[in-house]
Amino acid sequence: MAQEAWQGAAPQGVGAVSAGCLGLVADIGGSNARFACVDAAGGLVHRRSLPVADYAGPLEAVQAYLQEVRQSPAGAGFAAPRRAVVAVATAVSGDRVALTNSHWRFSQAELCQGLDLDSLRVLNDFEALALSLPRLKAGQLRAQGMEMPKPAGMLAVIGPGTGLGVAGVVQTAQAWLALPGEGGHATLAPTDEFESQLLAAVRRRYAHVSAERLLSGIGLPLLHAAVADVLGRSAPNLSGEALVEAALLGGDELSLRCLDSFCALLGNFAGNVALTLGARGGVYIGGGIVPRLGDFFFQSRFRDSFEAKGRFRSYLQAIPTAVITDTLVALEGAAQALAQDVQQV
Repeated sequence: MAQEAWQGAAPQGVGAVSAGCLGLVADIGGSNARFACVDAAGGLVHRRSLPVADYAGPLEAVQAYLQEVRQSPAGAGFAAPRRAVVAVATAVSGDRVALTNSHWRFSQAELCQGLDLDSLRVLNDFEALALSLPRLKAGQLRAQGMEMPKPAGMLAVIGPGTGLGVAGVVQTAQAWLALPGEGGHATLAPTDEFESQLLAAVRRRYAHVSAERLLSGIGLPLLHAAVADVLGRSAPNLSGEALVEAALLGGDELSLRCLDSFCALLGNFAGNVALTLGARGGVYIGGGIVPRLGDFFFQSRFRDSFEAKGRFRSYLQAIPTAVITDTLVALEGAAQALAQDVQQV
């Protein structure tokens, strides 16, 4: 959950930020920290990605980013932004923030002071991803079928990446409100006998089989092994990335069967999220795995499984689904949060 903005010096208003720049936005993951400035029209400029491993923490990375902007041809007269919104790949609770998959640890108050900001807001990366949904354009999405999701009402996003993120965003009279949670850890349910056997195989190792346990980068090798176990085959020890490559490029039968099960299970889970949130505006699939599957995903059982909810099939049939193809969209969500914060000043 996002924290209230840390207050440094007394707020100076929109006119006090650097000319044409509303503030700084960042999306910090385990490997890369992505930065941009938000211009007066709400667009992202000066986009840059820096490796997390090269810096002691976010303060040093932001300082390096701002120095690069100043030295760039477009950086003449650039003044450091006085507001910032930072999305992080970890749960946010209290002042201290510890990145799940990197060495970065920081205090929100100290970062705000170190960057001489009027305000700093730190939020979970999937909260930022949810806030990006109303801003996304056709070029950042690939819809399943002809209909794009509608940026109205309630929207949901599900992201199989290293883990499995789930969030929603709802339209209110004043602004878009993100609904972060830990839906990836909800119990995964089977829909046929083969999936029942898959989950039974996994339960021999883990008492609780969450959606993330199989529908993620860390889960793909486990799903691969479970498919092999049910089919009575031996499975090579492959990483998630190698598994996808073996299936799509090499046509490996076992890997293909694994990806088929992945897409079907993901569709069922996405349908559950859509029903739970009432996400009639659309369900978006983010994360790094599905975009790599390309046409395989769109020809898979994902959509059939998404709609297979008995009496509520027609309800699901009316909900569009789309894959987010732009890997920088969390910055868009951070920009949305920044714009909403500025409007409240």
